[in-house]
Amino acid sequence: MIKNIKEYEFSPLPAGKGGSMSVLIGDDRAPNFAMRKFVIKSGGSMPLHTNTVEHEQYVLGGSAKVVIADEEKVAKKDDILFIPAGVPHSYEVLGNEDYEFLCLVPNEEDKIEILS
Repeated sequence: MIKNIKEYEFSPLPAGKGGSMSVLIGDDRAPNFAMRKFVIKSGGSMPLHTNTVEHEQYVLGGSAKVVIADEEKVAKKDDILFIPAGVPHSYEVLGNEDYEFLCLVPNEEDKIEILS
């Protein structure tokens, strides 16, 4: 499979402000992991939440204040993030550029709990 990113549609995220996601590779193609692309618009955010699966992320552009557990850092282009399953995390976009990242997760049921 080879597809161009322009062939994908993005769906708004149900929580937060200005976020959308597209599943680039799902369980219909790959048995073990899914690849998703997230875009959070300038001025946008995702609230503190947990997931029941781990996340591996690669930042494509922009910057955001990211909280993972009790640690707050600025993530920017070419940074890599690991978020263990069950650990609270949030995003707040900084500056005028959209925050974009790839997120890889195991193909398992992912329950999301919004904490704030």
